[in-house]
Amino acid sequence: MEITVDQMYQIENNGHAMGFLKKFMMENAGAASVRRLIEEFGDVNSKNILIFAGLGNNGGDGLVMARHLAGYGAKVTVHLLGSPNMIKTEESSWNWSILEKMPSIRLMTGNVLNFDFKPDVIVDGILGTGISGDIREPYATAIKYINNADCFKFAVDVPSGLDPQTGNTANIFVKSDLTVTFHKMKQGIPKRKDLTGKLYAEKIGIPPEAEAGVL
Repeated sequence: MEITVDQMYQIENNGHAMGFLKKFMMENAGAASVRRLIEEFGDVNSKNILIFAGLGNNGGDGLVMARHLAGYGAKVTVHLLGSPNMIKTEESSWNWSILEKMPSIRLMTGNVLNFDFKPDVIVDGILGTGISGDIREPYATAIKYINNADCFKFAVDVPSGLDPQTGNTANIFVKSDLTVTFHKMKQGIPKRKDLTGKLYAEKIGIPPEAEAGVL
């Protein structure tokens, strides 16, 4: 069953109101993403993994992935596309603060994309469900970097620049090898398998009761 983006927001809010907090949803989303990534890509031990994180919850899912991937022995670099004090949600800020205590993960911020390594995997945690209008800097440059890179590309929830409701694309968009979306498939995402690559919808622990009155 496919759902709308608005229905997903309502389901998340209902789950949160029940006490299944959004930070738990984020944790489970990141963990499920890493499991699926390893299943498709293979062993990540000592592989270079570059995670682009936006300032919203899509980026927050990427921050969770960074911690889990470090636990699997990956060499993780997180590039936050902005400054940490601009992170938009409490859940994402909380996850960033954990990474700041982890010397095993290299943290970069700001607008200059300058990497002294070749990534084996890039994680696109730039833009999630809330895209509107043209994609601006530094997001546009990050998306171009992803598309030009010769490596495995993983999109969190939806490839950045793809509208998960309509399947329309912005002025620039990520073309990924693997996309993991969460809870249930959003209506627009399967319309663009050319951008999503392999596509999965993973459960993240939201109680089915959170769907009451929504679906």
